[in-house]
Amino acid sequence: MRYTAEHKQATHARILAAAEKLFRAEGFSGASVERVMRAAGLTVGGFYAHFASKESLLAESLRAFMNANRTRWLAGLGDVRGTEFLERFARRYLNQYDRDTGETACMMPSLLSDLTRATPEVQAAFGRGLEELVGQAQVQLPAREGATPRQQMLATVALCFGAMTLARATATQPLAGEILDAARALLAAGEVKKESPRKRQAGAAPKKPH
Repeated sequence: MRYTAEHKQATHARILAAAEKLFRAEGFSGASVERVMRAAGLTVGGFYAHFASKESLLAESLRAFMNANRTRWLAGLGDVRGTEFLERFARRYLNQYDRDTGETACMMPSLLSDLTRATPEVQAAFGRGLEELVGQAQVQLPAREGATPRQQMLATVALCFGAMTLARATATQPLAGEILDAARALLAAGEVKKESPRKRQAGAAPKKPH
């Protein structure tokens, strides 16, 4: 039986949706091809008509995830600049974490350790997603002393993904919420004010006589 292109596209999307859900919950190792296809309501034999391998499935899942979420994370922030942009981006990302269940809508906490051992194809897919996110966002950031707009955005994404991962790793502890609050607070804090030499001298303790 031959299927239409529309049917094949819809089936492909079902597999991707099932894979993303399992990757988010179980990581790469827990989301076997059999489990993905069963979750999509399909037989295992049909998998290879859509993907060359499980690694190819992960690579495409990452591309789809980063594309969709780049739009979601940056929506409505086009007129926001600087520290306010970073704080609102972080709040939007970190608010995906459910403090009652320890669950999140982001795949990254479950996949980051897998990506360190992933194939070049998978790492390239994730790298492109990061590049596109940072490239689109960095135009909202003025240069700061010691950090270019690109560096600011890369550091912000690293802080957000890392904070979410640590929160998931301590989901049963009060520390999880504290980690997320700390990440938000750091990005909202702004630059450290430098004291003038005169003010430091005025506040310095008097020297003891010899």
